[in-house]
Amino acid sequence: MHRPRKEMIAETRAKLIAAARQAFGTIGYAEASMDDFTASAGLTRGALYHHFGDKKGLLEAVIAEIDGEMAARVNEVASRAPTRWQRFVDECTTYIEMALEPEIQRIMFRDGPAVLGDPAQWSNANACVGSMTDHLTALQGEGVVVPGVDPETAARLINGASSQASQRIANSNDPEATSRKVVSAFKQLLEGLLKEPGPQSN
Repeated sequence: MHRPRKEMIAETRAKLIAAARQAFGTIGYAEASMDDFTASAGLTRGALYHHFGDKKGLLEAVIAEIDGEMAARVNEVASRAPTRWQRFVDECTTYIEMALEPEIQRIMFRDGPAVLGDPAQWSNANACVGSMTDHLTALQGEGVVVPGVDPETAARLINGASSQASQRIANSNDPEATSRKVVSAFKQLLEGLLKEPGPQSN
């Protein structure tokens, strides 16, 4: 039976992304060979160039896939929070703590910034800032966050801080210890936004 072209394209892309993700996550971007992961996917270099342009384009696709999975996990954890403020805190800290996971650590927070540059300029950054801005605007409306803070500016600063926090953990000689320090400091940073620090910040 003849398969639709759209379905075949999606399958080819998925195979290349899966093979590249395995290679990037285990041996790293620099050591990963395009020939190795095209062969493991049963495809050619031509297919890679056609769908992703080059190795860097494939890394971007892998990062987009992982980022989507991270966002789903963050939302799942945060959805259990008892208050909007706690949800906001949990979203930020859960994301940062994922820098302890080997695949995320290497691809998202070591190789990603090294190859693609500042994460604040990545295509997924605007969606993250938008979500944070919405949270802060609502929290301000509820009287939880101080009224004089511009939500979008605060969101961009927090997004940058979370990215730096994650990279610090990922590049640490002792990620576990660094994560504890980073998350503690990050929570103190967020509490500076509270109108009345107290029970809601716990």
